[in-house]
Amino acid sequence: MHIASLYRYPIKGLSPEPLRNVELKRGETLPFDRAYAIENGPGRFDPEAPRHLPKITFLMLMRDERLATLRSTFDDATETLTISRDGKPVARGQLTTTLGRQLIEQFMAAYMKAELRGAPKIVRAPGHSFSDVAAKCVHIVNLASVREVERVVGRPVDPLRFRANLYVDGGEPWSEFSWLDREIGIGPARLAVFARTQRCAATNVDPATGARDMAIPAHLMRAWGHQDFGIYAKVVTGGDIAEGTPVIAPTP
Repeated sequence: MHIASLYRYPIKGLSPEPLRNVELKRGETLPFDRAYAIENGPGRFDPEAPRHLPKITFLMLMRDERLATLRSTFDDATETLTISRDGKPVARGQLTTTLGRQLIEQFMAAYMKAELRGAPKIVRAPGHSFSDVAAKCVHIVNLASVREVERVVGRPVDPLRFRANLYVDGGEPWSEFSWLDREIGIGPARLAVFARTQRCAATNVDPATGARDMAIPAHLMRAWGHQDFGIYAKVVTGGDIAEGTPVIAPTP
């Protein structure tokens, strides 16, 4: 097995950014993965005392599929976010500044008006991740399992529907579930798998068009009796990884 592709999501709910390589660090997410989120109206997130909150607190694809029609890019050095639609930039702001956040918030207030419960607010706390789970982790999807889902639903399934960080290939379908509570090797890094990913309606949204055109959790339940797809793993030993890096699974 090997890594086929790597992605991060600097702003929760917005588009993925492909990475050629990345340094994994013990106990951390990918750099800037889910580092920011956009509160949907008055929120409970306190940057002085950050804690994990339900994803419905924020703009996210499970309810707000219109987000998928936007493309975002994030500059690490300046923490500047650029949002484009139909190939044209529509908003840009440095998220470390009040003005930069306001520029993005004003765009979101207009673009997502129908979905908002109040004024949107960009939030962040150093070291905090707005993942769907409280633990800082890496989300992994097995492309062989994606192909099994394609076989069942009878149509192509874009792996990006699952919003994973690492997509691995070269193994058997569903073998990733046997890694639970065990460690896997990815090049020099080691990761401890601690949970299966329970899928929500976000996977029903086409990441290219924003159309809610599938019923992935329902297909999973009918075919396999669960709604799990992908796994979460904590970085135990860090290291540099890249496309093509070998993945060593635990022996049965």
